[in-house]
Amino acid sequence: MVELQAGDGHTFGAYRAQPDGDIRAGLVVIQEIFGVNSHIRNVADRFAAAGFDALAPALFDRAERGLELGYQPDDIDRGRAVRGQLSNDQALLDVDAAIGFLAQTGRPVAVVGYCWGGSLAWAAATRLQGLAGAICYYGGEIAKMADELPLCPVMLHFGKTDHSIPMEDVETVRAKHPTLPLYTYSAGHGFSCDERGSFHALSAEVALNRTVEFLNTHTGGG
Repeated sequence: MVELQAGDGHTFGAYRAQPDGDIRAGLVVIQEIFGVNSHIRNVADRFAAAGFDALAPALFDRAERGLELGYQPDDIDRGRAVRGQLSNDQALLDVDAAIGFLAQTGRPVAVVGYCWGGSLAWAAATRLQGLAGAICYYGGEIAKMADELPLCPVMLHFGKTDHSIPMEDVETVRAKHPTLPLYTYSAGHGFSCDERGSFHALSAEVALNRTVEFLNTHTGGG
């Protein structure tokens, strides 16, 4: 864990995972509504193994320091409640601080986000400077922000049977941004999380391969 400071003075933790060998680029990993839990740390570790300096900011620290949740119904309720205490603008201050921290190395920096983090990755791509790319996994708020124009390359992943993100929303995003790579999978919400019942291994693998290829292309790593 490292300690970061946002532009408004808020200090918070972040989990950092670095490759054993050469580093291709920096990557901010943006959490779901469950904190920087074992899954998000594993995601960061996986990207580190692929050559990225991965940093997962603890966005929940603004409400409750060090909160980690699982994926049972009580955890979901708790996560939604804590998420409700935070604005996207506050979260973006923390994401921006994480981007700035990694940018100090002089390497390109991208973001990848899941669930709430997927929406924040989109907001980061449209509102924050200095990103080489953004990947958004099943972000439920993206359709509401679809009029915003990305300032960097963006890739999007959605599940076709996601009960919280109707396909009408996905098609809204596709219609407003027809040139962006947007992929749909025969899976539900959270299909990339191997700690959830909705985990779909094939979709997760395909999405990860596409994500790493996208990152390599836009950060100069491949």
